[in-house]
Amino acid sequence: MISDGYPQDEMIYKWRRNSVEASDQKSWRLYQFDFRGLRNTSDILKTSAGDYVVMTVYFDLSRRMGYFTIQTYIPCILTVVLSWVSFWIKKDATPARTALGITTVLTMTTLSTVARTSLPRVSYVTAMDLFVTVCFLFVFAALMEYATLNYYSYSARRPVLSKPRRPNYSMLDVRPPHTVIALNNAMYWREFEDACVYECLDGKDCQSFFCCYEECKDGGWRKGRIHLDLLELDAYSRVFFPTSFLLFNVVYWVGYLYL
Repeated sequence: MISDGYPQDEMIYKWRRNSVEASDQKSWRLYQFDFRGLRNTSDILKTSAGDYVVMTVYFDLSRRMGYFTIQTYIPCILTVVLSWVSFWIKKDATPARTALGITTVLTMTTLSTVARTSLPRVSYVTAMDLFVTVCFLFVFAALMEYATLNYYSYSARRPVLSKPRRPNYSMLDVRPPHTVIALNNAMYWREFEDACVYECLDGKDCQSFFCCYEECKDGGWRKGRIHLDLLELDAYSRVFFPTSFLLFNVVYWVGYLYL
């Protein structure tokens, strides 16, 4: 409350002690908020026309989590868990896994839109925006996981035509029989390793950090590197996705409720 016609020199407003009180909460109720109390202050507003006394009353409210837990948080969590079902479906069932991934992505899009409808249109990121965005990223990552798995599975099944090299038998006449066998075996395994690298990587860089196929683990370029079989990506996802989502929820709820 402020007077726009009388500055501080002409009129001064002062609060009396206990002049602002709230009625009994039994006669009124806020369904989305909890009433924490109220406080009143007196401030001086300085303008070019003069200084004015401003009397302000603040109502302290805290948002109830029940409505948003039922309408937003629980559906988002269940949608993310539903997207993990595709990790237990066979990778050859392309229609089932694709339909499940697209459905969960569209569901998260709808939930994020509905969640913002009942909230003020603010420009900063709220706690609910952060949670819904992370859930959407988890669902989208589950769909991209199957896309990656399907791509490498197709690459592994694709036949590769390579011309076999004929071993050089010009040295067979000057070597003992056991030496000839050793040389022949060495040349054979060298050709087999070259063909394996070509078949596994199909023109890709052999110095990459991860190995994409089972046959490439024993190559010489594999020494000192980490082996990651992308054909077993579902097995890795069954552990990585639930663990990372659980850690996110622990950090989120601890930071939101207690920090």
